[in-house]
Amino acid sequence: MQKDNLKIFAVIVTYNRKELLPCCLSAVSNQSRKLDRIVIVDNASTDGTRELLHSSEWLSRPDVELLALSDNTGGAGGFAAGLKHATDAGADWVWMMDDDAIPNMDALENLINGTLDTDNIYGSTAVYEDKLSWPMLPHHGRSEDAIYTVRQLPGLVEVQFIPFLGIFVSKETVKQIGFPDVGFFLAADDVEYCMRARKSGARIILVGASRIFHPASERYRVCFPGRAFYSLKLPPWKRYYDVRNRIFIARKYYGMGLWYKTIPGSFLRLVATLWHESHRFEQIKAFLAGMTDGLLGREGKRHEIWGIK
Repeated sequence: MQKDNLKIFAVIVTYNRKELLPCCLSAVSNQSRKLDRIVIVDNASTDGTRELLHSSEWLSRPDVELLALSDNTGGAGGFAAGLKHATDAGADWVWMMDDDAIPNMDALENLINGTLDTDNIYGSTAVYEDKLSWPMLPHHGRSEDAIYTVRQLPGLVEVQFIPFLGIFVSKETVKQIGFPDVGFFLAADDVEYCMRARKSGARIILVGASRIFHPASERYRVCFPGRAFYSLKLPPWKRYYDVRNRIFIARKYYGMGLWYKTIPGSFLRLVATLWHESHRFEQIKAFLAGMTDGLLGREGKRHEIWGIK
């Protein structure tokens, strides 16, 4: 199929960000390569997001529709619902992102300029000023090979994963591997999806010329004898999902590595968290709850059950 004939949908997942969503919608709707449809997935927002969409006439446009979820299913549930809706509606490719993303006008055009292999996953590059919003690790690279700045960015690079922030997926890949795992709720659902795709034979390719503005993740470098890594700065309720979902991934893909790599690494991250971050008691509680639920396989939205804020 010629690229001009491809049906390309955007899926934007939003939750309680009515101040940011219009900027994302404006940028997505003004792409140099026009989208066939923009699907807004509202994760049961309580801040007036739906009222804003109706009053601003976004939903009167024939190329924009709202998928209003009855419950907050997290990023994982929102992207799963949006991806299913888009492919069921006839999309050949789906471009997915959060509501705080602002793609450059030529982001989609540059994303599809090269050869598109329906067996692969592609992605735009999230940038903040002269840095990447998240360090990107080449597929066969080590931590010291990570790409941190725009200057380091090649035109195309095969990476270990692309976040749900400009990720570009074909209907064939979706048929092959399914949808994001809603049990993750949020955090690392994009990592698991890319790992699942690679296991099926896909390559994960970052497109350097396709740029999306997004605030940079807050992180700090952690050094232990024989090991160095970056750790995200997270509030306790997000720490819970970060810990739990790392365990989920290790149980599914790492075998015994869960016990000699992931769990010890999680304890190192806890030490770093207690050294660098505040609310230490809540961080410990989030860590222990995430570790417990991860090992017991308890999925979904559970931080409130533990009383973690």
